[in-house]
Amino acid sequence: MVKFSKELEAQLIPEWKDAFVNYWQLKKHIKKIKLARNKRPNQLNHGFGRSIVDPICFIAMKLLSTKLFFSSNNNTNTDDDETVKVRSKSMEGASDHEVEFYQTELLQLFSEEDEVRVFFERLDEELSKVNQFYKTKESEFLERGEALNDQLQTLMDLKQTLDGNRRRKPNILPRSSSSSRRNSGFSEISDDIIASFERNGVKFMNSPAAAAAGGGAKRKKVEKRKSAMRIDIPATTPTSAISAVTSMLWEDLISNSTKQESTAGHSINRKKIQCAEKMIRTAFVELYRGLGLLKTYSSLNMVAFTKILKKFDKVSKQQASASYLKAVKRSHFISSDKVVRLMDEVESIFTQHFANSDRKRAMKFLRPQQHKDSHLVTFFSGLFTGCFVSLFGIYIILAHLCGIFSATTGTAYMETVYPVFSVFALLSLHMFLYGCNMMMWKNTRINYNFIFEFAPNTALKYRDAFLICTTLMTCIVGALLIHLLLTAAAISPSHVDTIPGFLLLIFIVLLICPFDISYRPTRYCFLRIMRNIICSPLYKVLMVDFFMADQLTSQIPLLRHLESTACYFLAGSFKTHQYTCKNGSLYRQFAYVISFSPYYWRAMQCARRWFDESDPNHLANMGKYVSAMVAAGARLTYATQSNGLWFGVVLGTSIVATVYQLYWDFVKDWGLLNPNSKNPWLRDDLMLKNKSFYYISIALNVVLRVAWIESITRFRINQVQTHLLDFFLASLEVIRRGHWNFYRLENEHLNNVGKFRAVKTVPLPFREMDSD
Repeated sequence: MVKFSKELEAQLIPEWKDAFVNYWQLKKHIKKIKLARNKRPNQLNHGFGRSIVDPICFIAMKLLSTKLFFSSNNNTNTDDDETVKVRSKSMEGASDHEVEFYQTELLQLFSEEDEVRVFFERLDEELSKVNQFYKTKESEFLERGEALNDQLQTLMDLKQTLDGNRRRKPNILPRSSSSSRRNSGFSEISDDIIASFERNGVKFMNSPAAAAAGGGAKRKKVEKRKSAMRIDIPATTPTSAISAVTSMLWEDLISNSTKQESTAGHSINRKKIQCAEKMIRTAFVELYRGLGLLKTYSSLNMVAFTKILKKFDKVSKQQASASYLKAVKRSHFISSDKVVRLMDEVESIFTQHFANSDRKRAMKFLRPQQHKDSHLVTFFSGLFTGCFVSLFGIYIILAHLCGIFSATTGTAYMETVYPVFSVFALLSLHMFLYGCNMMMWKNTRINYNFIFEFAPNTALKYRDAFLICTTLMTCIVGALLIHLLLTAAAISPSHVDTIPGFLLLIFIVLLICPFDISYRPTRYCFLRIMRNIICSPLYKVLMVDFFMADQLTSQIPLLRHLESTACYFLAGSFKTHQYTCKNGSLYRQFAYVISFSPYYWRAMQCARRWFDESDPNHLANMGKYVSAMVAAGARLTYATQSNGLWFGVVLGTSIVATVYQLYWDFVKDWGLLNPNSKNPWLRDDLMLKNKSFYYISIALNVVLRVAWIESITRFRINQVQTHLLDFFLASLEVIRRGHWNFYRLENEHLNNVGKFRAVKTVPLPFREMDSD
């Protein structure tokens, strides 16, 4: 039977972990009570330690088993069966909310050293913490629900106006009287298309609507709605940015032209309404998910209080749980039904407005079912791992017998076959490390799907990553083995050397395959992220975008191998079996572009984030990638111009870039090296229990960051060993990146936990113009 402490740790919401009842700390107090109780009988048996206060404590515990008394300042609830009083006090800096503190009168019957008194003090504190957190989140979700109600009413009104529909708007969520009054103006002016555009953010100067709205209250309402709302679609893509500029130009033109009001303005706003509808639908899904999490929070804490009180009864030989649990059940986080009612209303709204009254379809959006882990995935991962190891062993033996690794016969092989298979090997290694990262994130309760904003029902799992990795490597080594056997059989090189190109073509076709096979959501997500990276800074930068761009900065050797492969096949070198691409000036110049591109993309992302967020840290981060770009260019130049001047340039730029990168790794990305932390030179919150892992990781990251030293020492023997050494160093950089990934996301998770963000905050399209 699984202990409840492990069950609670597995089910609690990671972002709200600190807000849950501290069940583990309360268990420690129970153990202290048990130790104190075990000592008392021994003292009584020897005739020592008996106190005159013992009968009083015995009577007090009897009273506890019957009823709990709570002291009160202001609020008193009197019932026939029980008396519960809650003391409310407004904390300093606690905004407008009052914090409730539960304190039992039983505490006055025990000395401060008594473990029972300490236990009930902690229990009262935990109950107050849980209750207050629940009230805060409940208030946030209720406000969000009311705001979504207003947004949906606005959306329905605009759609009815543009469609020429005069139907009466349905009632949605219950709203305050002020909200009702605020939206009452909609129905009165929805017959006028110009007034609709005015509500949509397109302001008409001296429009007929204002003149036609004669007299009194109706005129005031029109004027109020005329400047109250506008559509605000975030410019996250180039298309939306162009659309925003077009809308601004249209607003200027529409005030001077009344002829075009019902044509172009109608089209522009219809497109905006479609975007607004999608935003509101996503916001309802996130609201429903947040309400479900809050409901889970309430039930788990109730079970935790029940379990810990039962443990207390068992240890203390008393029956205090029944009385205390009555107070817990009457507390707000259990007695309030607002969350349940709001969930029902959201289900009804979503079914009616976003699922064509199809409840089954609506629940697929609101409660997406995660795919269960299949045993076949584990089975095939193990099968392909065994196949890869076996084939790789056979390949090494045959390659050695054929003299592939010798300096005389292996040069042509390394120039033609090595680049293609190095691409797949480095990609498979990166995928394997990503699978390891996902497994570690899952074990340490880091919600990487939420941080990356992946859909839970289609997100890649670590077993799937291992399956992709092992399958790819089995195919690669199998192709290597076939290529080697055909070469040994004296088959024409022009035919044999097409095998690597054919394998690369199959991989590209599979990557862009439109059919729903082979992890299509993951493949298309990857392509979408790559589009966002390449088009930086035109797209708004998300966490997953700059995280993937950081991966590319560690895969520059892979991009260089792709350059070599493209040159080999596009230039037709595979027909003559002569590799002459490296001798061309265009190839050498394009090498700079390949080496600069990942750093450039990352720097442009930092510039875009600075533009969006106005945070100077993004400019400092951009400086890191600029320094890395300069260092990479200096090393490329030194490879062709080996003299003392360029050696000094390479050494200086590389040292500056390395120190810059190490500082950013440890302080900014990992959040470590905090001299004031309770964990020396780490940070206060750590996901790994063994602190030595962090110190080892710091040292390992330093060693792997300075691997560039090998590129200027020119430790070379022959061309074959040069290629193998380059592949080994490229693999070390991929390993460093996979190692960096875990701590980067751990720090991101802890920062998110500090803000108690468990659901995505979706921007709402309609906003008041007065708030600009």
